[in-house]
Amino acid sequence: MATFREMIAGPKPLLAPLVLNPIMAKLAEAAGFKAAYLGGGSSGYMKCVTEANLNISEMCQAALDIRAVSPLPLILDGACGFGDPMHMHRTIGMTEAAGFSAIEIEDQILPKRAHHHIGIEHIIPKELMVAKIKECVAARRNPETVIIGRTNAARMHGLDEALHRAEAYRKAGADMIYVLAKTPDQVATIGEKLGGPLMLLLSDDGRAATGLSLDDLGRLGYWLVCDASTPLMAMHKALRECYVAMAKGEPPPNLGRGGAKAEQEIVRETIGLEAMLAVERATVEKGH
Repeated sequence: MATFREMIAGPKPLLAPLVLNPIMAKLAEAAGFKAAYLGGGSSGYMKCVTEANLNISEMCQAALDIRAVSPLPLILDGACGFGDPMHMHRTIGMTEAAGFSAIEIEDQILPKRAHHHIGIEHIIPKELMVAKIKECVAARRNPETVIIGRTNAARMHGLDEALHRAEAYRKAGADMIYVLAKTPDQVATIGEKLGGPLMLLLSDDGRAATGLSLDDLGRLGYWLVCDASTPLMAMHKALRECYVAMAKGEPPPNLGRGGAKAEQEIVRETIGLEAMLAVERATVEKGH
């Protein structure tokens, strides 16, 4: 089986959807995905806060739950690394201990602010972010751990500043770079200016917003493409409509009358219930 580093060696992009818990990981795996992304923004939304309120222990606990049932390489949205350069040693240590294959760290202030979610960034000095990346590299004990340096500078300070920072983060030792584009058109420019290996987070409209196919993205150096929100939005809509229907005494629109029982059988397949029953039949429930 290919290692995560081999998966992101290009030129074909590796697609990694958002997963937040074990059942999402199992469904992603069943759909054919080869890696998954534990997003900070969506993890915050699940707790009815934002990623600014999360800590490294929460993210690592989620990884332990996910990796207990799924072998998919897991990418951590590490926000701002949960500290200054000194803190990167514990951040990387816990990242590796939890079994993440990669960690993405961005150049915003700590504590992070919720205004990030409406496009207002608070960027730290380039030199401080460079120091953080260098300490991430120094702290790494597993050479397979991929460190992704991210800059959000294009939103507030222009694309030239973001590209300048990206080059500095790459020189500091980041294995992969993610430049958050301010507009879809900038995605191609970033690839042309920097080359791979690059990471891309898909926007609300997915690849269609960039006007680029997967092959196009691969040629531009985007060898890791993650979707950090679509599964959560789909789940939120389904649950919202489910509860509204239940309150009215109606069947959920995505199940219909009698659909819950049929879906329960699929849930049992997803979690591998039959394998659990087989163990019990062979041990503590003989004859049943």
